[in-house]
Amino acid sequence: MSHRPFHHGNLRAVLLEQAEKVLRERGLDALSLRELAREAGVSHGAPRSHFPDRGALLDALAERGFLRLADEIRRAAARARDDLAPGRTPDAAHDQVRTLRAAARAYVEFAVREPALLDLMFTTKAEEPSAAVSGAAERLFAALADLMAAGVASGAYPASDVGRLSLLLSATVQGASALVTSRRITPAQGEALVDDAIALLLAGAAAGAC
Repeated sequence: MSHRPFHHGNLRAVLLEQAEKVLRERGLDALSLRELAREAGVSHGAPRSHFPDRGALLDALAERGFLRLADEIRRAAARARDDLAPGRTPDAAHDQVRTLRAAARAYVEFAVREPALLDLMFTTKAEEPSAAVSGAAERLFAALADLMAAGVASGAYPASDVGRLSLLLSATVQGASALVTSRRITPAQGEALVDDAIALLLAGAAAGAC
C-alpha cells in the first residue's frame, strides 16, 4: 500500500488552487477535503491543518475571490488611465467614464470566467460571513469607492455622494454579472449594459449636483 505524505510544501495554496478548479469544472457540491487531499497526493487528514472543515475551505475560497476581483478591478482602472493619449487635453469627466467602464468590464469578465466562485462569494457565504470574508468583501467595495471618489475632483458630484454611488455601481455590475452567468444575456450584452448604466449613473449624479 502506498503511503501519502502529510506535508506538501505550500499545501494551503495547492489545495485552494485545486478547489477552485473543482468549483469551476464540477460545481460546489463536488468539493470535499478528502477528495482534494487525494488529488493533491497527501494524506486525507493533511488539509485539516489548514481548513478544519469544509466551511473553512469555502471561507478561504470566498476571501480569495473577493481579493482577486478587487485587484483585477484596480488593475483594469490603472490600465485605462495609463492608456490615455499622451499630451492630450485632460477631460476629467470623460476619463472617469473610461475608467469606470474598464473596471466594470473587468468585473463582468471575472464573472464569466468564475461564475461558481462569484456565486459562492455573494450567495453561499453571504449569511454570517467570517471576519476574513467580510474584510475581503470590504476591500472590493473600497476599490469601487476609490474609483467613484475620482469623480469628485471633476465636479461630477460631491464627496458626500461617493458612498451612495459606490453602492449603486456595485449593484449594477453585480446585477449585470448575474444576468451573464445565468445566460440571460451574452457577455457582450453585459459589457454594453454596464457601459450604458455607468453613463446614466454619472449623468444622473451630475444632474443632482447642479
